[in-house]
Amino acid sequence: MFGSLGNLGALMKQAKALQDNLKRVQDELAGKRFDADAGAGMVVATVDGKGELVRVKIDPKAAGDVELLEDLLVAAVTAAARKAQDAMRGEMSQLTGGLNIPGLTDLLGQGT
Repeated sequence: MFGSLGNLGALMKQAKALQDNLKRVQDELAGKRFDADAGAGMVVATVDGKGELVRVKIDPKAAGDVELLEDLLVAAVTAAARKAQDAMRGEMSQLTGGLNIPGLTDLLGQGT
């Protein structure tokens, strides 16, 4: 009658371990930086592992054309954020053994 409670206990233990590992991965990725450039390096954007923009470097040559600069900024920031998201997905895939858990990255604030 109570045999299935043992399975529930083991499942809860596994869930807690997964939660702890997810937190560890989040903390590790938060400290990483991901760079991407646009316009052959005229604009370089850096985001952290949470996908937050932490730095933008602009070549002075790009400052003359505001519309071009705006496009380059968007492209560089988007590419850097994509690198951060890909890193999180890769870590999550390793952590879950490749099992795709719908909504997991959204819960962690890393959804697209």
